[in-house]
Order: sequence, then structure tokens, then C-alpha cells
Amino acid sequence: MTIARHRIVAALRERGQQTRADWVERELPERVDPDRHAGLLATLRLDPADLADAPSP
Repeated sequence: MTIARHRIVAALRERGQQTRADWVERELPERVDPDRHAGLLATLRLDPADLADAPSP
């Protein structure tokens, strides 16, 4: 399971966290591994389950 970076950026922008969203756009890969970046997602108060891409049929 991976998360598209744009979903993280969109969630942060919805909260008005423009600076954090800009940082995520610069620093994270296009596809984010929630296991590898669990600490960062927790710091940003984002739940990977809410952001994960839907599985392909």
C-alpha cells in the first residue's frame, strides 16, 4: 500500500498548513510508503488509512 503525495499535500492545504504542504511536495517521493514514513505522518496528524489509494480490482 502506498499513498500518493498529492493526497497528503491536499489534506494539509485543506487545514491551512501551506508551509508543511510545500515541504512535503519538495521532500517526499511521489509514492509515499506509510510504513517508512509512519513517524512523519503521525507528526502531521494524518491517518494513512484515510489517504491510501484504493486497491486495484
